[in-house]
Amino acid sequence: MLEREYQSRLIKKLKLIFPGCIILKNDTEYQQGIPDLLILWRDKWAMLEVKGFIDAPEQPNQQYWVEELNNMSFAAFISPETEEDVIYDLQHAFGSRRSTRVSVR
Repeated sequence: MLEREYQSRLIKKLKLIFPGCIILKNDTEYQQGIPDLLILWRDKWAMLEVKGFIDAPEQPNQQYWVEELNNMSFAAFISPETEEDVIYDLQHAFGSRRSTRVSVR
């Protein structure tokens, strides 16, 4: 799956799981390695680096920024193969009690 297709599906799913959230796409030209998405929900924030598949290559500095931002709040790499686990962890970090099992066809 292409990353942009997966990212579009993922954004829709996140908006269902976290009603009222704001999701911003980051400009990769501005800061190399900054994760793709910033999610703002209530008084929490998280960043996700979206990959079209689990073994997709990382760009320079992505690992550094995911680790750095995860130490501040929540950040992770996400792909279709890791989506369920990452969303579960994100819900835990956000203190959400909603189920991750959102059916999107």
